[in-house]
Amino acid sequence: MVGENFTFDFQTAQRILFGTGSVARLGSLALEYGHRAFWITTKRRPFHQIIEESLLSAGIEFQNLEVHGEPKIGQVVELVKQIKDNPWDMIIATGGGSVIDLAKAVAALSVNPGDPLDYLEVVGKNKPLEVTPLPVLAIPTTAGTGSEVTRNAVITLPQHGIKVSLRSPKMLPVLALVDPALTVDLPPEVTASTGMDALTQVIEPYVSNRANVMTDLFCEGGIRRISRSILKAYQAGNDLEARQDMAFGSLMGGLALANAGLGAVHGFAAPIGGMFRAPHGAICARLLPVVCRVNIEVLRRENPKHPLLKRYQQVAAWLTGEETEDPMRGVQWLENICKVLNIPSLQAYGIQRKDFSVIAEAARRASSMKANPVELDDKDLIRVLEMAY
Repeated sequence: MVGENFTFDFQTAQRILFGTGSVARLGSLALEYGHRAFWITTKRRPFHQIIEESLLSAGIEFQNLEVHGEPKIGQVVELVKQIKDNPWDMIIATGGGSVIDLAKAVAALSVNPGDPLDYLEVVGKNKPLEVTPLPVLAIPTTAGTGSEVTRNAVITLPQHGIKVSLRSPKMLPVLALVDPALTVDLPPEVTASTGMDALTQVIEPYVSNRANVMTDLFCEGGIRRISRSILKAYQAGNDLEARQDMAFGSLMGGLALANAGLGAVHGFAAPIGGMFRAPHGAICARLLPVVCRVNIEVLRRENPKHPLLKRYQQVAAWLTGEETEDPMRGVQWLENICKVLNIPSLQAYGIQRKDFSVIAEAARRASSMKANPVELDDKDLIRVLEMAY
């Protein structure tokens, strides 16, 4: 493959356990980290009973906290105080990326001194973590963000209208337990938005300017499995084979993005998510085909034989299952799947054209934008928003 990079520094969770039914092992696995667990989760679902029984049978004391929505700084600060007042041995997180990010942030900030804001990017001092966070046992229940194997937590600051990251290799979970069976009851619209987010996170790292031979392997595996199974999972949620493909693809995305970065899709998604009440996965889904199209057009404009076009050509082949010399075939596949999955336009979330310049300026400064395969100018950024509108 043209453009292969054999220089890399790969980091991930201490342990990854993948398999249907594996959540029943949580109690025995958690014993390695102590006997008292603070458990952050979402609204009650069938798997909660399995986890409770597993923890109780292992003799682990736990406190359960149900949370909703994406983590906000006020919620983080409140939980940090709660953990400090009643120390725990570990934090368990069951949910989507928001729940796992909240757990990682709280685990880090509850043991590190000073103002939590000091450790944040953009609005804070980006202060490095001095103390190793509490152990986090991450159990994703969407397929999804791959947050169970990433080293950052995305936090919303409503007063600033932005999302920022708390980031450190020390924040990698000690255990990523991925059980595809936990996703079978997801509704179709959640399956669609989280699934397209997962697909974004195996496409962007593959064409990223930080891609390497290690992450390429994860991207290929993820793209192949998600593209063949996302529609099946959307149409028949209890198709366990499709759910397994989606869970595996999401995990591959987490491994890839944590080590090769993302791109313009996530560069836009961060400010849009901070400014508007819009689900992260749905934003990524709407932007993915548009950003791929614009990136390809800019690469062709710069050099019709640009080596990165070969990467987009390979993505197209994996998505369609057919060999092709036209990278736009992949864009067409993405556009079609978004229609079938009923992905909303950006306009559906209250975004107006007058907001485009502010969004574009914020996107240009976003950390994810730095890994985009080509630099997009102001006109390109506005064109992305116009096409996704």
